[in-house]
Amino acid sequence: MAMTPSDENTTMTAKQIRSRVNRGGERFWRHADFAGLPPAAVSQALSRMAKRGELDRVRKGVYYRPRLTVLGKSRPSPDSIVTYSSKSLLHPAGITAANYLGFTTQNPARPEYASSASSAPRALAGAHVYTRRPRREGLSEREIAILELLRDRARTSELSAEATCARLLDMLGDPRTFARLAKAAADEPPRVRAMLGAAGEQLGMDERLLGRLRASLNPLSRYDFGMLRRLPTAAHWQAPR
Repeated sequence: MAMTPSDENTTMTAKQIRSRVNRGGERFWRHADFAGLPPAAVSQALSRMAKRGELDRVRKGVYYRPRLTVLGKSRPSPDSIVTYSSKSLLHPAGITAANYLGFTTQNPARPEYASSASSAPRALAGAHVYTRRPRREGLSEREIAILELLRDRARTSELSAEATCARLLDMLGDPRTFARLAKAAADEPPRVRAMLGAAGEQLGMDERLLGRLRASLNPLSRYDFGMLRRLPTAAHWQAPR
């Protein structure tokens, strides 16, 4: 029996999803990760992958792609399940963000997250959640973690000041990443815009973006850059000398 156009579309969608999941490695997946694809087809594809053992369904609408270890399949921690199941998305903050970005090997006793919600999820009592953050829509997890690192003035980095600056500059080197962060920084504290501007100037980023960041700063203010005061351009962006 020949496949209908609807069946063909569902099959193509399932192949797309399976390919993305397989390339993604160990991580969580939600329906929202497949925006632009038919919701019903996404739901069906994820459900079928769970039945085949390719994904673990950890909660309604939340799936986990495990990795094989010598002890069997890896399992997500209870806190991480709550994080990815929360209606108000949670993102790495503090030492958790620094670890995620490779600035430290430490794992805090209480994981740290940031959320735009006004209160932390009750089920995540074992973590520290910084609430009322900007919504930061359109940014990746990595980009949000960079904003959190800048909020903390990179004080959570275990690297030397020079190595911290070098690693940050490497992460901001893609002009598209920098442009997204420069736009999002409008809702961040002024020190974040100042540090981002200093990094952008060092990297030779678009002068229009740098001009908007500079115009948003009070010219009479000075901003504590923490370890990032070692950026060669820090003084141009109102870091104390």
